[in-house]
Amino acid sequence: MPDFTIIGAGVAGLAVATELAARGAGVAIADAGGGPGGHACSWWAGGMLAPWCEGESAEEPVVRLGQEAAGWWARHAGGVTMNGTLVVAPERDRRELDRFARRTSDFEWCTADGIAALEPDLAGRFRTALFFPAEGHLAPRMALAALRDGLRSQGIEIANEQRVLKPGMIDCRGLAAREALSDLRGVKGEMLVLRCADVTLSRPVRLLHPRIPLYVVPRGDGVFMLGATMIETGERGRITARSMLELLSAAWALHPAFAEAEILEIGVDARPAFPDNLPRIRRRGGIIHANGLYRHGFLLAPALARQVADLALDGRKPEFCDEDLS
Repeated sequence: MPDFTIIGAGVAGLAVATELAARGAGVAIADAGGGPGGHACSWWAGGMLAPWCEGESAEEPVVRLGQEAAGWWARHAGGVTMNGTLVVAPERDRRELDRFARRTSDFEWCTADGIAALEPDLAGRFRTALFFPAEGHLAPRMALAALRDGLRSQGIEIANEQRVLKPGMIDCRGLAAREALSDLRGVKGEMLVLRCADVTLSRPVRLLHPRIPLYVVPRGDGVFMLGATMIETGERGRITARSMLELLSAAWALHPAFAEAEILEIGVDARPAFPDNLPRIRRRGGIIHANGLYRHGFLLAPALARQVADLALDGRKPEFCDEDLS
């Protein structure tokens, strides 16, 4: 019999299973969708490991604990690219760049020549940028598959089934756990996957805009992930015309060649979030609930997994906890 059964095989569930197995615990996993796939919001993630950039709008724990992510993913999944993050803005929105700089740290100012050296295809398009050299990114679907395969190599398979929660289980179901976590809400995100052979980028680029900030993440071979909106709704089924237009317009502003890009995928899902957009780990009736990664799934899943394992194996109260666990 396993020591723990994890319900949900998105980024949270797979990270928790990987961390527990690495510490020698017996683990089983069940997922109603059968494992990583389009039914989970982590399938549609950007995969940016960018704690300092996230400090522009996120709470302090995201910046501090997010710094664990790159090393954890490199150890357990590989495929981490540490080329930093470039943040740019059209000259008319230069104040957005100044505001971003005031709210973040660990960056370097770049002139037009510096931008051209980092990303030649953006040469002449922006006068000033911020470069965050210690940040990285990964391909989310490959990372999820690597965790699944790593667990499989230890004899841990994902059961394709829905289970009733019982003591000894760890609930990592995302929005599906709303019946157990009344303060959990959905925040809709919409993204596009494009192919544009005329643009080459070697790192995530964030384009600042007063209404819809954009990030473009290179996937290789002329493929880019373009995202993402943040809309206060749990609706998961459709992209709006407004969002599509704004995402594509922002991509065109980054580089006009994106106007001729091929749209490979349209992704829509709702991220699970608590009121302050920070994760929670709660233990109720012998069940551990780990949830609320919001838009920081790949960035905070390692810290969430570490804290769940500390609680489950050693009884240590996690930082991501707002309740008395005694």
